[in-house]
Amino acid sequence: MLTGTFAILLAAGAGSRFEGARHKLSGSLPETGERPGETVAERSLANLLAAGFESVCIVTGRLGADELGVAEVAASFPTTRVEAVHHAAWSEGQATSVSVGIDAARTAGATVAVIGLADQPGIEPASWRAVAAAALAGASIAVASYAGRRGNPVALRHETWSQLPTSGDEGARTLMRLRPDLVVEVPCTGSPHDIDTVEDLRRWQSN
Repeated sequence: MLTGTFAILLAAGAGSRFEGARHKLSGSLPETGERPGETVAERSLANLLAAGFESVCIVTGRLGADELGVAEVAASFPTTRVEAVHHAAWSEGQATSVSVGIDAARTAGATVAVIGLADQPGIEPASWRAVAAAALAGASIAVASYAGRRGNPVALRHETWSQLPTSGDEGARTLMRLRPDLVVEVPCTGSPHDIDTVEDLRRWQSN
């Protein structure tokens, strides 16, 4: 268990680039050796929960917790406290969703918040754990790196939370640009690619 950590899964957006009949987070992914067939959101949440955080918050918006299947997945990981927080102003930008998650982390008394996206089902549990461990070891900001390129998740120690933007469509990326001296890159495996379009989903379904 990653003591003192709080994970935030951002699942509030409209998915406006996805032109399918359903929201992209409801898209179906095939069974793997580790997971059954499930939706994009369910796969992303399951990978997060498998990392072993004390508490997890799913920030919902366009879709509610029931539509995302939060309860069903959480029931498979009874040792982790899971809450879904609806963000009524989700359309105002990703930074506002991050703020909702950070508020929940403060309420929980966490020292480290780790943030990721629900449309990135290829983020492995080991990646969530690795950035959390780096922050617990003292890194102010620990960001996952894939083949030398930064991605998600991002872990932030509590002293940086007040420096995060509260408006716009960027969260931790803005802070990392402003304070590169605080950033530690953590090499990770898995896929950092998100599912934005119908074509993205089809590629995942065919792999």
